[in-house]
Order: sequence, then C-alpha cells, then structure tokens
Amino acid sequence: MNFTVSIDIDAIAYVNSLDDKSKQIIKTHLRTLEHDPFPGKGGDKELLNLRQDVKIFRLHIGRSFTAYYEIEGKTVFVNEILTIEQAHKKYKRL
Repeated sequence: MNFTVSIDIDAIAYVNSLDDKSKQIIKTHLRTLEHDPFPGKGGDKELLNLRQDVKIFRLHIGRSFTAYYEIEGKTVFVNEILTIEQAHKKYKRL
C-alpha cells in the first residue's frame, strides 16, 4: 500500500535551512512513510494522545529530529519537523 506524503511549507523551509547531511537523513526517513506510516516494527513511529478527535503520529528521525504527522486516507500530512529538544519543550516530553 503506497501513501502520498505531503509536507507543510514551513517544515520544508526548516529542512532546507539545515546542513546537507541532516537534510538527507530527514528525507530518507520521511520516504519510509510512503510505504508504512503506521506504528509497528522498528519503534520509530508512535501514535500520540494529544487530542481525542485527531490522531497525531510522531516519527523519530535519527537522534536529532522528530516529525509530527497525520494520516487521512492514503495521504500522510507532515505538519512539523523539530529538533528533539524543541519537540520535548513543545510537547512536554511525551
């Protein structure tokens, strides 16, 4: 089952501001969402319980970044990409 990955324009701008190595690592991890965006094997994807009406998922990217995304039908919407520290501050270490 293939999914389309749509990345928020602010997230794209953030990734483009990073060094080449970080860009490549993030792009490689985001490509995995095309094939399987749901949590399961590997442990790098997780469903968060932030709001009852919306399922928000978290993808750990290496040891440096976290992407937050939603799944609607066959589309994965990447809403944010943050450093681990930014993510911990924003989401209070979920």
